[in-house]
Amino acid sequence: MSDLPHPDFRRLGPAPGSHMVVAGGCGGIGRGVVRAALESDLRVTVLDLAASQARHPVPAGVDFHAIDAFDPVSIDTAFGRVGVFDVLVMLVGFNHDLAPVDARSLESWDEVIAGNLRAAFLICRAAVPRMKDGGAIVNMSSGLATRVLAGYGPYAASKAGVIALTKALAVENAPRLRANAVAPSAIDTAFLAGGTGRVDNENWQRDFSQYLQAIPLRRLGVVEDVVGPILFLAGPAARYMTGQVLYVNGGGLTP
Repeated sequence: MSDLPHPDFRRLGPAPGSHMVVAGGCGGIGRGVVRAALESDLRVTVLDLAASQARHPVPAGVDFHAIDAFDPVSIDTAFGRVGVFDVLVMLVGFNHDLAPVDARSLESWDEVIAGNLRAAFLICRAAVPRMKDGGAIVNMSSGLATRVLAGYGPYAASKAGVIALTKALAVENAPRLRANAVAPSAIDTAFLAGGTGRVDNENWQRDFSQYLQAIPLRRLGVVEDVVGPILFLAGPAARYMTGQVLYVNGGGLTP
């Protein structure tokens, strides 16, 4: 018989009082995670661009530290201020204009890779030594890491790299920490226009009618569809899951 404590299956996420750090917590999905964490009586710290915080200030009771995901010094400094914590939710990432691989500049390619894969590496590298035993990392990947669409070459490559990074973290830090990833399809947030801290106009519109025909559930994903899987992976109900990827896409991708 196992001597592990019996999980409280009435609760989806981490135990009350757990300290969750949400990197990218001012974005659309990030704000949803922060709201759910506060409703679950977690202590929450948000790391994000100062511009994102100005556009979407964190709720009362949430600590905020500005970071630039391209700058390792700002990331290390922020985590030094955070101190010891239980859960990392890593949502930082962005994309810009779509173009074929052979039409991209080196600068364009490097920027997307850095803003997604390199940023995830820097954030996880700074976080792991400061996490409590039994802690959990949840990284944000994308369904595009598995089913690549034309024009998304560097973004797809970077998000596939996030999956590999997550698996490396899982193997290297077990049994002290768990690391898993969530890979959504298109979610109805400003990220579809580039990213919360990098877009001047969040009132963008796009025709998704053709896209929806390929989704069995026949709708675009919304923030709440992703928050639940994130909280699940962060909590004790997922205690035997590490190095895994949860695809959240309405049935449009079933790898």
